[in-house]
Amino acid sequence: MQSPATAHRHFLSGTTASYSLSRLNSTRPIRTPFSVRMSLREDAPSIAVVGVTGAVGQEFLSVLSDRSFPYRSIKMLASKRSAGKKYTFEDNEYVVEELTADSFKDVDIALFSAGGSISKEYGPIAVLRMVVSTYQAASGAGAAAMEELELQTREVLEGKRPTCNIFKQQYAFNLFSHNAPVLPNGYNEEEMKLVKETRKIWNDKDVKVTATCIRVPVMRAHAESVNLQFASPLDENEARDILKKAPGVVVVDDRAGNRFPTPLEVSNKDDVAVGRIRQDESQDGNHGLDIFVCGDQIRKGAALNAVQIAEMLL
Repeated sequence: MQSPATAHRHFLSGTTASYSLSRLNSTRPIRTPFSVRMSLREDAPSIAVVGVTGAVGQEFLSVLSDRSFPYRSIKMLASKRSAGKKYTFEDNEYVVEELTADSFKDVDIALFSAGGSISKEYGPIAVLRMVVSTYQAASGAGAAAMEELELQTREVLEGKRPTCNIFKQQYAFNLFSHNAPVLPNGYNEEEMKLVKETRKIWNDKDVKVTATCIRVPVMRAHAESVNLQFASPLDENEARDILKKAPGVVVVDDRAGNRFPTPLEVSNKDDVAVGRIRQDESQDGNHGLDIFVCGDQIRKGAALNAVQIAEMLL
């Protein structure tokens, strides 16, 4: 299948899948974001949600509703095996349609959460170096992985052999190297994706990035331990002030109370939490920082980002 020639895509990347937003037929000028108050109305864009039956697809619907995103119509799209399923959204019932090249006729904005290959088909300070270890939740592998983690937890507590369909080893009460295929260089695909996407986001193909990605038995929020090396000195207090002013970021950095970001506290939240902000003692001259970051992988990592970009297209 080929995507329409008129499509212009902005790709958003999560953990194991690529999430993208496409502005298809709309000719409206891009304006700055604003608070949207109405949802279903005739003068609004037509919307399509691709991969609607998955965890991120469902979160798309939740975010669209929470933010009263305006639309005149909405298409629910998924794979052939999901076609025919029915969903109720804002008191209206919709039937899931099979995703085809013709699905985007008369669609203004498409929100994608259908995996890297499908999304590709359809869809401030200089850092010299970044070392990151990620602790990734079940949600990164989809709704089925979340269900299996819950099932395994019950089975292990009951003394039963855990069901291992999504992951080929016990996930409950365990952690292991990310399940993405390992490449000849020893990195897995998830780690190399993180390297490439960091360079893309920072618009710097030369920045040095190395990553280790770990799957942890958490339901829907990822965490990262990040070590940064800067070209110019940056004091930890200045860094903390910058982060406090950053939109979509909340600083949780209470040393006296030993309170820092946790996956549980950011679950179902819009903001990314940052803490453990401290100078890297192994680097001279305030050229290094360590931080710890937590964010909801389904909501902020995928659905909310795409909807926020869509709001800029209104």
